[in-house]
Amino acid sequence: MGETVSEHADVGASTVGSSAGGSVGRVLGTEDATPLKFQVALHEDTYLQLDDVVVTVRGVPGVGPVMTAGVVTEVRARHEGASFGSDVFLISDGVLPARVQEVAEVTTTRVEPECYVPPRPGEPARRASGTERAQALYFDQMDSKLPVGLGRDGSPIYLNLEFLDGTRGAHVSVSGISGVATKTSYALFLLHSIFRSGVLGRRALNAKALVFSVKGEDLLFLDYANLRLDDDLREKYARLGLPAEPFASVGFYSPPTPDDTTGRPYVTGRTSGVAAFWWTLAEFCAGELLPYIFADAEDERNQYTMVVHQVAARMRADAAPAGPDGAVVIAGVTCRSYDDLVDVIVDRITDDNSRPLWAGPVTGIGTINAFIRRLRSSLPPLRSLIRADLPDQGNRQISTGNQQVTVVDLHNLRERAQRFVVGVVLAAETARKEAAGPGSLLFTMIDELNKYAPREGNSPIKDVLLDIAERGRSLGIILIGAQQTASEVERRIVANSSIKVVGRLDPAEAGRPEYGFLPPSQRTRATLAKPGTMFVSQPEIPVPLAVEFPFPAWATRRSECGTPPAAPATRPAGSAFRRLPRPDDIPPF
Repeated sequence: MGETVSEHADVGASTVGSSAGGSVGRVLGTEDATPLKFQVALHEDTYLQLDDVVVTVRGVPGVGPVMTAGVVTEVRARHEGASFGSDVFLISDGVLPARVQEVAEVTTTRVEPECYVPPRPGEPARRASGTERAQALYFDQMDSKLPVGLGRDGSPIYLNLEFLDGTRGAHVSVSGISGVATKTSYALFLLHSIFRSGVLGRRALNAKALVFSVKGEDLLFLDYANLRLDDDLREKYARLGLPAEPFASVGFYSPPTPDDTTGRPYVTGRTSGVAAFWWTLAEFCAGELLPYIFADAEDERNQYTMVVHQVAARMRADAAPAGPDGAVVIAGVTCRSYDDLVDVIVDRITDDNSRPLWAGPVTGIGTINAFIRRLRSSLPPLRSLIRADLPDQGNRQISTGNQQVTVVDLHNLRERAQRFVVGVVLAAETARKEAAGPGSLLFTMIDELNKYAPREGNSPIKDVLLDIAERGRSLGIILIGAQQTASEVERRIVANSSIKVVGRLDPAEAGRPEYGFLPPSQRTRATLAKPGTMFVSQPEIPVPLAVEFPFPAWATRRSECGTPPAAPATRPAGSAFRRLPRPDDIPPF
């Protein structure tokens, strides 16, 4: 029987996958080997490191050669023959005989064919590459492979797009320490790979991305080439099958400058290509946007929230447009600013005659006063966003329709205003996608997700994000959420994320149950990971894979701006339409 098994093993080594070179060791016999985990004793002149892909083959009577492949999740070395800690000195001096033995622990990723038998002790094990590596990591079964970084061996690591685009799953959760884990950088790299790898095919023409920026003006230069782009960086992008180029089609939105009546965007680093956004009073009333002002999680635990919805419905019914600038008339009073609107609301709910209609017939004075205090506290953060005193240039409404990537800059807004913008924009995009159908994809990237969808409490924004997490895949809305601590994000959002990515973690955070998908060794490594190293978990592969992604090819700050974005294409000189006026030409009459 031993000879038969050996013959099967030799056949398997040549027929299953492609040969990856010589043996690096043999399956260990002093520890139990199981179909899900085994250990390999290494030859003296070889090595295995964490994340290496290992394959071994054994013959099974009646089945034939069975390949067991896995990823190295732990490596240890010891002196065999030593009994005491001080023996290391005697061994080094040649006084005590001993041998150094390195052993690699391998966690199984794939058994082919699916005959779950343990690897036989003594069977050769080798480092997988080429076809064998693709088999071990299921890349050979992925019809749509999305490159997500380079492995420790310098070869691409792929993600099955079907678990990202809604076919079999959707959504991405990226966690890690701020400033070290490079969460935003990786999320942008993922978008670059989605749009430029060709994996979407013809769907890339209609695929969009909506990015909310809350950390400075770093994302306002995505269409500029990075000055630090060199040949080595280009070679890394080439290995991934990606162009080392900035984002080609980007639109930028920023809030208007406070106390400025021209509607100039509130940015300093970029002087062109940024549009200011705001909502008119008429839109605020007609869209019943008042609840998004009360978007803190603790608001839903207070009684005055019933007043919020009553007032919002009343404004929608009573507010009448007053001119082309978005002003409204309520109860005979014309409102041209958010302050005016707040004053009218306060007058309506404190007047004995109108209070039952505006605040509810049984609402107490204490509840009304709590609502008024909270409403008036919203004046400083929101008066620049809700107004009717600015000229409308036609581009103030945040829209993903005219460019592939839309960046909404929120860093100059207070936290309450940031929540308002995120909630209103996401609700509008969700409604638009419901009306349009799932024909196209919208990737929504939100940083600091724990602020908008905290684990405890409820809010209108959290409801929108939960709706996207639970049924967004059917609408074509894919959420890419980044946060420092996944343990503080609503459980259902994290649980509905098919793809989980982890960068550098705080040691206390790494011990939370939300990171149970990481093997113990990777949890420890996540506390030491360098910027640019991420652990990517996907449903098809039972072990998260460590990847390194290249430095951004686009500028991440003003000082990195290199080649400016290309100007809009002009008509060829020989075009038959060259004599026709441009669409934006002013008629001569």
